[in-house]
Amino acid sequence: MKVKVISVLEDNYMYLVIEESTRDAIAVDAAVPKRLLEIVRKEEVVLRAILTTHHHWDHARGNEELARLCPGLRVYGADERIGALTHKVTHEQELTFGAIRVRCLFTPCHTSGHMCYFMWEDGSPDAPALFSGDTLFVGGCGKFFEGTAEQMYINLTQILGALPKETKVFCGHECTVRNLKFALKVEPENEIVKNKLTWAKQRDDEDLPTVPSTLQEEFLYNPFLRVTEEPLQKFTGKTDPVEVLRTLRTEKDNFKKPKERPNPQAMLAFDWGLFSPFLEKK
Repeated sequence: MKVKVISVLEDNYMYLVIEESTRDAIAVDAAVPKRLLEIVRKEEVVLRAILTTHHHWDHARGNEELARLCPGLRVYGADERIGALTHKVTHEQELTFGAIRVRCLFTPCHTSGHMCYFMWEDGSPDAPALFSGDTLFVGGCGKFFEGTAEQMYINLTQILGALPKETKVFCGHECTVRNLKFALKVEPENEIVKNKLTWAKQRDDEDLPTVPSTLQEEFLYNPFLRVTEEPLQKFTGKTDPVEVLRTLRTEKDNFKKPKERPNPQAMLAFDWGLFSPFLEKK
């Protein structure tokens, strides 16, 4: 099983999962059909199905065009609002694509019909993969657009958090740097957060993805998975894990990343009026 990470739109990820023995492929969150089909042709595979995590346009908008261009294409999801849906799936339903096994994990909150997909191959030494959409991010979690903190707590602790710790996490957006800046605000003494943030900034500077992480790593630096830890409870002023999570999400929604300090030489230039000729109106 090979996973191709495809950056699209402003900060989205879609994925192409290739069954290497048959050269069949599955797409996850196929938002940009042209880009996806370019990679399908380059990899010399046949696109058999689309797994859609949720109905938002930046995850599902390519479904109709792909269904038109690829007759017989199967489109899986848990929400009737997903375009070109052919197979509605339910919690813990299992799908098979050649050697690839898929377990559907229902995680309502970001949207009421959000589904994550856990994939593995029997007998493979490779770690399993979780396609978490907008439920779990590297260092963060999705906004509670259509759900509650209680739902997200169950999603993160009982459903996704219970998966094997070596599971690779492939999320729906590249927002790791911002997530970890918030995590550092929450836990300023957490050295793992500091190190991961330094790494993520370097990846960002080099225009490289920060996915996948692993579930084991997420428990060390993702504040939304650390709601029972003392620093998180101290930050939120709460002890009940659901209330910690609720407060964290509110704080994150209002979080503004620290502004970069202005260049001292540039400030002096403004003070001395050196930029005035360029700022005067014509």
